[in-house]
Amino acid sequence: MGGPTGLANEGPRLRRALSLWDLIVYGAICISPMAPMTFFGILTQRGNGHAATAILVAMLAMMLTAISYGRMARAYPSAGSAFTYVGREINPAVGYVTGWSMVLDYIVNPMINVIFCSQQLHVVFPSTPYWAWAICFAALFTGLNIQGIKSSARVNALLATVMGVVVAMFFVAATHYVAVHPHGDAGFFTHPLYDPQRWSLTGLLSGTSLAVLAYMGFDSISCLSEEARNPRNVLPATVLTCVVIGLLSALEVYAAQLVWPITQHFPDIDTAFTSVAGRTWPPLYDLVGGALILSCIASGTAMQLGAARLLYAMGRGGALPKLFFGALEARRRIPRNSVVFVGAASLGGAILLPAIAGEATGFDLGASLLNYGALIGFMGVNAAAFLRFYWRAEQRRVINLLLPVLGFLVCAVLWWSLSTEARIIGGIWMAVGIVLGVVKTRGSKGTLVTFELPPEIAPERSQA
Repeated sequence: MGGPTGLANEGPRLRRALSLWDLIVYGAICISPMAPMTFFGILTQRGNGHAATAILVAMLAMMLTAISYGRMARAYPSAGSAFTYVGREINPAVGYVTGWSMVLDYIVNPMINVIFCSQQLHVVFPSTPYWAWAICFAALFTGLNIQGIKSSARVNALLATVMGVVVAMFFVAATHYVAVHPHGDAGFFTHPLYDPQRWSLTGLLSGTSLAVLAYMGFDSISCLSEEARNPRNVLPATVLTCVVIGLLSALEVYAAQLVWPITQHFPDIDTAFTSVAGRTWPPLYDLVGGALILSCIASGTAMQLGAARLLYAMGRGGALPKLFFGALEARRRIPRNSVVFVGAASLGGAILLPAIAGEATGFDLGASLLNYGALIGFMGVNAAAFLRFYWRAEQRRVINLLLPVLGFLVCAVLWWSLSTEARIIGGIWMAVGIVLGVVKTRGSKGTLVTFELPPEIAPERSQA
C-alpha cells in the first residue's frame, strides 16, 4: 500500500483568513482558561493539596507534544492534522488509524460540553428536561460554526474576553481575601506548591494525569493550518497557548488553595471552585458558575469547528465518504456537512451516554474517552516528528530525538493510566475503524486513503 501523493486543485478550498492572534485565541478557547475550575476539587484531593504543582507538571508534559504538533504543521499545513502527519511520515494505514482515534476525541469533546451545560441548567431549571437543553446546546454549537471561519473567530474573541474578565475578578477578590485574613503559618504561601507533610510522588502523578485535561484541545490549532494566513504561525500559536493557559491555570488553583486550604473540606467536591469564589466575594459564586457554562459553550463550539476540519480532510482523502465529508459549502468555504454531522453525533451521545451510564458517570466516561483518542493521536504525532526531524534528517541533533521520544513516552504512560471502561469502549471504536478500513480496501487490495495537501505546498500525491 503506497504510492505518489498530491492534491487536486479543482473546487473550492478553505479560506486563509486567520492571523496568529486568531489562532492563539482559538487555542485558548479550546483549552479554556477556566478548565481547571471544573475539576479543582478532585484535583486537590488526588494531588494531596498540590493542584498547582500538578498543573505545572502537566504543562511541561504537554509542551513536548505541542512542539511536535507545531513543527509537523509547518511541514504539512493541512486540516488533517495528526491524520496527515502520521500518514505521510510513517504509513498511510497508520495515519488512517490515527485519524480514526482523533475523530473519537474531537466528537466526544463537544459532546461532553453539551452534557455539562445541559446538566447544569437542568439543575437550575428542573422543569425543562435535560434532553431539551441538550438539543438547544447542540444546535447552538452547530449554528455558530456554520457562520464561517471569520465569524467563528469573532465569537471566540468575545467569549475569551468575557471569561478573562471573570478570571480577573476572581484574582482581585482572592488577593483581597488573602490580604485581610491572618495566616501565621510560615509555609502558607509555599504549601500549595510543596507541602512536605502531604507530598508523595504517587499523589502528584495521579493529579498530573487528571491535570492533563486542562490542556486537551491545543492540538486542534493544527486543524486550522489551511485557514491560517501563514501556516508557520501554528507552531508559536500552539506553544504560546499551552504556556499562557498553563501558567494562568496554575495561578488560578494556587490562589484557590490559599483561600481554601487542603485542611478544610469542600461542601461539594464537584463545585469546589465556585465555593472558593463565593468565599472571596459572595457574588462571584454565581458569576463563576455562569462563566463555567459559558466556558463549556466556547470550548464545545471551538472543538466542533476543529472536528469538522478533521472530518473534511479525511473525507477529502477518501478515508470517509468523500461526497459528504469532503464537500465544502461554496460561499462561506466551510465543511458544512461535517459541522452538522458533529452536531448530530454530539447530541446523540449527550442523550445516550448519561442514560446508559448515569449522569455523573456519563460525563466522567466521556472525558476518559476524549483522552483515549487524543493520547493515541499525540503518540502518533510524536512518532512522526521523530522520524522526520531526527531519523531522516541530514544532521541528527539530540534535541530532535529527546523532545518527540519524551513526548511519546509521557502520552503512553497517561494513556495506560486511563480507566478500564474507557480502554474497552475506545478499543471497540478502534476495532470498528480497522474493520471499515479492511472492508473499504477489500482486504488491503484497494486504495484506503489519499493525503491531500494545499496545492501551494503539495509536491506529490500520496495514497494507500
